[in-house]
Amino acid sequence: MTVANQSSVSEFLLLGLPIRPEQQGVFFALFLGVYLITVLGNLLIILLIRLDSRLHTPMYFFLSHLALTDITFSSVTVPKMLMIMQTKHKSIPYAGCLSQMYFFILLADLDSFLITSMAYDRYVAICHPLHYTTIMSQSVCVTLVLGSWLIACACALLHTLLLARLMCPLNQTSSVSEFILLGLSSRPEDQKPLFILFFIIYLVTITGNILIILAIHSDPQLHTPMYFFLSFLSFIDICFSTTIVPTMLVNFLSEKKTISYAGCLTQMYFTYALGNTDSFLLAAMAYDRFVAICDPFHYVTIMSRRRCVLLVAFSCSLPHFHSLLHTLLLNQLTFCDSNVVHHFLCDINPLLKLSCSSIFVNDLTIKTEGLVFWVTPFLCIVFSYVQILVAVLRIPSAAGKRKAFSTCGSHFTVVILFYGSIFYVYLQPLSSYTVRDRVATIVYTVLSSMLNPFIYSLRNKDMKRGLGKLVSRRKS
Repeated sequence: MTVANQSSVSEFLLLGLPIRPEQQGVFFALFLGVYLITVLGNLLIILLIRLDSRLHTPMYFFLSHLALTDITFSSVTVPKMLMIMQTKHKSIPYAGCLSQMYFFILLADLDSFLITSMAYDRYVAICHPLHYTTIMSQSVCVTLVLGSWLIACACALLHTLLLARLMCPLNQTSSVSEFILLGLSSRPEDQKPLFILFFIIYLVTITGNILIILAIHSDPQLHTPMYFFLSFLSFIDICFSTTIVPTMLVNFLSEKKTISYAGCLTQMYFTYALGNTDSFLLAAMAYDRFVAICDPFHYVTIMSRRRCVLLVAFSCSLPHFHSLLHTLLLNQLTFCDSNVVHHFLCDINPLLKLSCSSIFVNDLTIKTEGLVFWVTPFLCIVFSYVQILVAVLRIPSAAGKRKAFSTCGSHFTVVILFYGSIFYVYLQPLSSYTVRDRVATIVYTVLSSMLNPFIYSLRNKDMKRGLGKLVSRRKS
């Protein structure tokens, strides 16, 4: 791991367009006119859409956001061009160059995603006109715009961080080439019992989740959105456990208990990527239960196969940007004093405690972007369950209330288990990271993946029937 000192380059020279000195005034007037037309034209579009209620439709909703993006996009580049044309000082500071590049990539990507959303809107309007209002609901439009912003921000931040690393000379290298994972216990007599315990947990996790996937795949009655999400959750749980437990098992029987620098970063990357995917899938399942209970007559239309695939694709792709951001930021730190990690995996908190360079940026990113990334799906789940509770309380019969609660009881149990342990670990100061945090980490990384198949099968009649069919088919 490396530390980047301040760059010797404090500013850059922007040569601009190949314009002769006598043409500067003409081109200045030209680009000033283009800029004013861009700003005024797009402002006019936004105001017209805002003032005319007949234009409050999905297409014009996307168009208003596209117009705002175009104004900002032009403002990122054109004013600096105009300034360079009129002055001999054609430089831009180092920080200004990075800032301009960040917003340039962000707004260009955002333009692209908004145009794609508008194309999808036209596709639904022409190919599915009878279901247009249901498919292109306000919540879907807001989700598409927010998703466009999030992905564009992540792309821009990634490329800016990578460029910032290239622009800074790496004058000092870390002496740490590997880390020592102390694990759950340092006593030799505890290693074999722990190995047996976690080996059994790992086998149960793999077997249970594979059975869930096979049962859902083989039973046509389980080909519904809820079980579609559950099958992906089981697959992610298998990958999640495989990222963590095999390394634990090797360290239980090894005297060195080491993990290479590259292996540590790789494990941390996939731990966060798969853990966040679990989080987003749980939010998608909560949304599915919300629609099933609060809007049952439109359930088939709202939770169409296309929308389910989009939710899964979004849940599986977005967490990788979050994970990559934190991995790259950790890669900027120097570890020169100790390489002993008081944990059983490469987690960000114990690694930050070992750094001998400033962790201000890492800590700030965890408390802002990281917190938002974890809390957003949790708030979606809370909102869904509040709406579900209100809808269930309106049901007059006790049997109806029990049936409604039974459809989301398993999911609610998994959410409490998963998020309870996560918030316990990460919503406390870095300095207070103790042994209890390691135990809590086991809950959401290892035990949660193992218990999910039991929770969903023991409390679900459809799942029991599907597993029974699978077992009887294998016997026959």
